[in-house]
Amino acid sequence: MPEATINLTAVLVAAVSSMVVGFLWHSQLLFGKQWMELVGMSKGHMEDAKASMGKTYGLSFLGSLVMAYVLAHIISYTNATTWQSGIQGGFWMWLGFVATTGANEYIYAVKPKPWTLYFINQGNILVTLMVMGAILARWV
Repeated sequence: MPEATINLTAVLVAAVSSMVVGFLWHSQLLFGKQWMELVGMSKGHMEDAKASMGKTYGLSFLGSLVMAYVLAHIISYTNATTWQSGIQGGFWMWLGFVATTGANEYIYAVKPKPWTLYFINQGNILVTLMVMGAILARWV
């Protein structure tokens, strides 16, 4: 396997971008209200969740770091060096691996879940991977 050139600063920035996209995606500006209704979360649940937010965000950021690091390898192996090619790489990773496996959670659900929730969640991951791809490809 060829040697991958990984810019760790770019990986860190890409991981932070994931948190920014997630924050905006789940805010009241975009899909926050609809997402909360679909998962059955009330404002009271949000207040209760504040106690464990540090752990929640920490684990989420760790996952974002892993995702950015792996995507950086793929970007490096494909010699993607423009933001457009990075966006394409993020799209294809999402379509081939995330969207397909994520659908199984809805296809095989014992208790049916609304497909609207699938599209909100998958849209977040799609945009995240495309933004990460753009950052990583441009910042080689």
